[in-house]
Amino acid sequence: MIVVMKPEHTEEDLRHLVSRVEKMGLRTHLSRGERRTIVGIIGERDLIREIPFTSFPGVEAAHPILQPYKLVSREFKEENTTIPIGAHVELGGRAIPIIAGPCAVEGREVLDEIADALHALGIPMLRGGAFKPRTSPYSFQGLGELALKFMSDVRSRTGMPVVTEVMDARDLLLVYKYADVLQIGTRNMQNFKLLTEVGQVDKPVILKRGMSATIKEFLMSAEYIVSHGNEKVILCERGIRTFETETRNTLDLSAVPLLKKLTHLPVIVDPSHALGRTDLIPAMACAAVAAGADGLMLEVHVRPHEALSDGSQSLTPEAMAQLLDRLEPVAQAVGRTILRTHRKGQDDAVRTAAGAS
Repeated sequence: MIVVMKPEHTEEDLRHLVSRVEKMGLRTHLSRGERRTIVGIIGERDLIREIPFTSFPGVEAAHPILQPYKLVSREFKEENTTIPIGAHVELGGRAIPIIAGPCAVEGREVLDEIADALHALGIPMLRGGAFKPRTSPYSFQGLGELALKFMSDVRSRTGMPVVTEVMDARDLLLVYKYADVLQIGTRNMQNFKLLTEVGQVDKPVILKRGMSATIKEFLMSAEYIVSHGNEKVILCERGIRTFETETRNTLDLSAVPLLKKLTHLPVIVDPSHALGRTDLIPAMACAAVAAGADGLMLEVHVRPHEALSDGSQSLTPEAMAQLLDRLEPVAQAVGRTILRTHRKGQDDAVRTAAGAS
């Protein structure tokens, strides 16, 4: 149930409502917008129906939420949720940030090379895998805590917030110690134990869509996180599994405007994992921005042919610089901008250095 408070309601009115409802064994969730304060009531449906909400002082109206996902729905919150990350990044606003970096952190030196090239381009956030979920048990599994320390060192040196995946609830506190943003990968989208655990921390979470998940299932997984207290959820479309074999997955860009209608949460797109081909990534990155994406996640490596993980889908810094040039006019065409921060020198110098590598 959504309970809408009157504009002139008092804090005492709000406390009285919340207290009465919670004493009945129901949970409450507050959303304070620019014009209205909304109280979400969660619990047994028959019990909720018995409460005469409109008789409470300060209450304007009460409406049932029809969608199975409650707190992440547009019915619960009309305004877009914006999520600040570090000192210079906000996801969900007019400016579109790019999260870029290697699939896996392979070592300090190569990570520094990649981070420095991205930092010079003004890329605001660094991604990198410390724990890697690989299909083959013989593939590179990541460096674990050592990789997290390397990424933390890069953040201290450049100011770039770092994003990395948490694969297991047992690793959550370790990853939480080092990362600015926690990532839940496609294979864990319905790992409800893990979703419950990250719902109890106070850091942003990028939730990737399962490779075979429907939009409803995707939003229900987000609901798990938000219902346990963490409202800083970022949805990531990363491609779904279809019968097509020319690309790694099929990038479902229709999910972007659809999700923007159904939920107030930010929506980003990962073309790298969706396509698995660098020749297609620029076009689909531009299409994602045109479709309304609030951010992009891209894999970048200084020497993709030497990468220990997913080199075939990793852009070079030179290709990243060229893509930024293509993205700017697309973003402007839809009334937005590409967020670029901490730029050092000119893009041409970066292209020259990248080409030499």
